[in-house]
Amino acid sequence: MIAAVLGRVRGGTVRGLRWWMISLIMLGAVVNYLTRSSLAVAAPTLLTELNITTQEYAYITAAFQGAIMLQPLCGYVLDVIGLKYGFAIFATAWSLICMAHGMATNWQTLAILRGLLGLAEGSANPAGMKAVSEWFPAKERGLAGGVFNIGASFGSMLAPPLVVWAILHYNWQSAFVITGALGLVWVCAWLLLYDAPKRHRRLSKDEAEYIAAGQEDHLAGDGSKPSIVSILRKRNFWGIALPRFLADPAWGTLAFWVPLYLTTVRGFELKDIAMFAWLPFLAADLGCMFGPVVVLALQKRGVRLINARRGAFTLGAIMMMGVAFVGYVDNAYAAIALLSLAGFAHQTLSVTVITMSSDLFRRNEVATVAGMCGTFGNLGLLIFSLLIGTLLASVGYTPFFVSLAVLDLIAAVLLWTLVREPVPEPAQPLSIQKT
Repeated sequence: MIAAVLGRVRGGTVRGLRWWMISLIMLGAVVNYLTRSSLAVAAPTLLTELNITTQEYAYITAAFQGAIMLQPLCGYVLDVIGLKYGFAIFATAWSLICMAHGMATNWQTLAILRGLLGLAEGSANPAGMKAVSEWFPAKERGLAGGVFNIGASFGSMLAPPLVVWAILHYNWQSAFVITGALGLVWVCAWLLLYDAPKRHRRLSKDEAEYIAAGQEDHLAGDGSKPSIVSILRKRNFWGIALPRFLADPAWGTLAFWVPLYLTTVRGFELKDIAMFAWLPFLAADLGCMFGPVVVLALQKRGVRLINARRGAFTLGAIMMMGVAFVGYVDNAYAAIALLSLAGFAHQTLSVTVITMSSDLFRRNEVATVAGMCGTFGNLGLLIFSLLIGTLLASVGYTPFFVSLAVLDLIAAVLLWTLVREPVPEPAQPLSIQKT
């Protein structure tokens, strides 16, 4: 449906295949975030049945975040062997690992499985950015990145009702089996329908020319393998990696800790979690599209692409200030509203900075760069999650909500300070030989 609508908006069926491709990879992101969010929703039940403490739960989430920091490895594999088969391998792995969660009997087993899951699921963001860089001209990459990132929000939004339904009708183990099985179904669809633009048999000549004409020549890949050392030496890498380090803890807090917060602090029961815990992720879906719309609006007013993306990020950071008041409101529904604002604001800025990897780096480097930036984002999330697990009993949740607002404002300052627009290399003059 999304692909059909966007196809008509952007020029009809002649130029619509790229939107079908990004919709397909968005569904992969839905499954990816559904499986990774299942533990958080099942946590109130699972922790009770397996006698797992809050500190041990922090170790379990840390295992996931530690392993997902290997995103550069995933991105490198995708850049080297190709998106179609590389992503299928990773998706098959995370689906089977998710299903294996149902066999866990203690926190140590869960931590090992979460670590393996993080390694495989770290492929999602590099895969999405690689698809965006290959299939879309520059002016559409922000919107395409927003469509892809809807998968993250929608998968997290789908987890509360689906997982709670499985627990209430069967048991907590069945929740992981069901979500993992959905991943295997998606892999079959992916292998059947996806291919790179150069090899896709259904890509029309008109659309292929439209895509190629809208991509920057200075970002065209030369077919060589990406150099991690070379990437690390570039200022623009740190300009998007450090803001992600500071901003990504917000998403981890929403995904991993909010269900426990609503249960222990706000007194929600499991059915209440199913009714309300998905709302921040619905708001996040809207944020995925709001960020690109802001960028397009700024560009129409003469703002250059990179500055437009920085402007959208800054707007998201300002809106994130609302999360600082979650712990101060007495009404639980007001807290849900502020958490929903945080989801909207975070995805507004997140989709913007994630997309910048395809604006600043060559197409044969995009997946690797996205993976490396993801490592920094997940490192920030890991540190933040461990701090919550360690200090929660003594300081509560409120200081962490306040710090999320401050971290995003600092991230906006770094984005404006460090990132530089790439300058196209001048064309080499033709040499004329005298005869």
